[in-house]
Amino acid sequence: MADKEKLRKKVQELSERAWDIPALEARIKKLSEKGIPKKKLNPKELLANRQQVIDRVRQRAEEYNFILKNCAQGTALALLEEFGLGSMEIVKALTPFPGIGGTGEMCGGITGSLIAFGLYFGSDNRLDYEATNKTIMIAQKFMAFFEDELDHMYCADIIETVILGHKINPGESEVAMMTFTNEKGFEKCGLPPGTGASLAAGFIIDSMK
Repeated sequence: MADKEKLRKKVQELSERAWDIPALEARIKKLSEKGIPKKKLNPKELLANRQQVIDRVRQRAEEYNFILKNCAQGTALALLEEFGLGSMEIVKALTPFPGIGGTGEMCGGITGSLIAFGLYFGSDNRLDYEATNKTIMIAQKFMAFFEDELDHMYCADIIETVILGHKINPGESEVAMMTFTNEKGFEKCGLPPGTGASLAAGFIIDSMK
């Protein structure tokens, strides 16, 4: 069950945050030009610094969502960067994924995380059904955790009940997008990417035990 008061405080904090736009744009430009650095993960180190990593991933997902104006991309990029996965082409492929094509359906905080799970837990062998099944089971557990945190999995429901407090689908028209922007929707909507990315980071780290 979601902690409504905690969520309200987080949304308020995001709406009032001073975003370092030049620094964020520079970071995105560097990733776009040089790609996502590959990493040799150290399980012992990651487990020892689990909360620090989770907190960093949460903040970066919030920041990337704000600067990219795209929750799915922001979520995925924070995870891919942290764990040295994938490429910026994968982030590019997530362009139409917020609310599944702007329809208000599945939240990008979920879809962006599932992309990271596929890259981390999936197998290079397309016939490795065991790896596929394992990844799907992890995805289902993650989605249940996400829903427990926010009470919803769909973009429209999260915006209506958690982010803005009224129903609006920013993807349906220019007027709706302008209203969403004026109400600091992109700032406040850092909550779902931050939630999804931090939960996903926890799942990845815990799998190293």
